[in-house]
Amino acid sequence: MRILVINGPNLNMLGIREPDIYGRETYESLCRKIRKHAEKRGIEVTLFQSNHEGALVDAIQQAYGREDGIVINPGAYTHTSIAILDAMKAVGIRAVEVHISDVNAREEFRKVSYIRAACEKTISGHGTDGYLEAMDYLAGTEDRK
Repeated sequence: MRILVINGPNLNMLGIREPDIYGRETYESLCRKIRKHAEKRGIEVTLFQSNHEGALVDAIQQAYGREDGIVINPGAYTHTSIAILDAMKAVGIRAVEVHISDVNAREEFRKVSYIRAACEKTISGHGTDGYLEAMDYLAGTEDRK
């Protein structure tokens, strides 16, 4: 099983950006956590982060024919990017949307997700463990802890 984990704008600032909302775990720590979990589950994982919408679209398109699943935290592009939605629909790869915070308990605009229409599931408010849950869901290993 090959999974691409995509992180959008400002996720590289984890641990610095609004720690009361996103926690103190750094992006580097998150990447280590994801890699460790993937290795334990026998998942081949690729990590990608960009603050640029076009780079995220490129990564999604390049996943076509290479990846079995996508875990995506599009950051603020969740609420604005039809281009990312269109890319996700175009490649037709199984996907899970992840948000570290509970977006439904925050500002009204955060409750709107364009990306959700191309995803099988959304995991929101489970902290960085949401990434692990998403990988387990895609790999069908949810119950093997």
